[in-house]
Amino acid sequence: MAAHRKPRQRSLGGHTVRTAATLALAGAAGATAFEGAGIAAPQATPAQVKAKVDKLYQEAEAATEKYNGAQEKATATERRLKGLQDEAARRELRLNTAREALGNMAAAQYRGGGLDPAMQLFLSDDPDAYLDGAAFAERAGDRQSGAVARVREQVREVEQLRGAARVELTSLKKRQAELRRHKKTITGKLDAARDLLSRLTARDRAKFDDEETGGGTGPRASRDSAGARDALPAVGSATAKAPNSRAAEAVSYAYSKLGSPYVWGATGPNAFDCSGLVLASYRSAGVALPRTTYAQIDAGRRVSRSELRPGDLVFFYSGITHVGIYVGDGKMIHAPNPSAPVRVAPLDEMPFAGATRVV
Repeated sequence: MAAHRKPRQRSLGGHTVRTAATLALAGAAGATAFEGAGIAAPQATPAQVKAKVDKLYQEAEAATEKYNGAQEKATATERRLKGLQDEAARRELRLNTAREALGNMAAAQYRGGGLDPAMQLFLSDDPDAYLDGAAFAERAGDRQSGAVARVREQVREVEQLRGAARVELTSLKKRQAELRRHKKTITGKLDAARDLLSRLTARDRAKFDDEETGGGTGPRASRDSAGARDALPAVGSATAKAPNSRAAEAVSYAYSKLGSPYVWGATGPNAFDCSGLVLASYRSAGVALPRTTYAQIDAGRRVSRSELRPGDLVFFYSGITHVGIYVGDGKMIHAPNPSAPVRVAPLDEMPFAGATRVV
């Protein structure tokens, strides 16, 4: 009777293993592709990109104004610190001179005071001369006491100055840390905006740039656009309607800077941020303004929108984070953002927050 044999299992050959592995990998790849397709974010439209970029620019400008304010305070602190250090150095020099004089006086007293005064009188060849000298020495002692008191007062003054300098140095370091924080925020926002813009097609990016720089028939303007210049009130007309000569000079300066690039933290003469343009324009007219938008709005008399005249400062957004110079006909000159140069724009381009007449 034949023995029943268990059929032998065939091992997987190299070809079979490779085929199975290929199928497995293909399946995994297909699953991954399927899952990726399921979670892939839809491509943002040019309008959505523009909205996001505009928001990032607004946030960056708010941070820029905080940076400008911190920079202004840091500069003032540096000036105070230097003044204290200079005064402390002068006082210390006078203190050292007084100490030296006091030391010389003490040495002279030591050399002449080896014997008891009664013994010196007993041994003296001329008692009357000695008594006269003793009276002089007593007066000299009074002067020495006064000199000691003055030295003590000078030491106290120098220590007070040094203490004040230490306080200012601590404040300066705090301001510098604040500057670094704001700078990081600004660069982060601007980098994010550049990243979004880099995703646009060449055609959409050209359209975006055209709108930002005032090309085409849009309302924005730069000095490189003839159509934009036609939309801008004539400089003579604007300055003639200004409330005074200094406001007219500020408007004239703003006209001369049309087309200049936006650079955050810049106050001219070749690049500006929004408050920097306002600062430089009025500086040219001999008027000193604060550095930041939220300080500039309080630098003069508030006026309503219906009262606006060329040279008035116009502010935007609830946080007072943007400013321009009114030039008439419902328009202003301002430094918008890193994608656009100094240009003319309608007041309705941004949420109006108020206006100030500074002169």
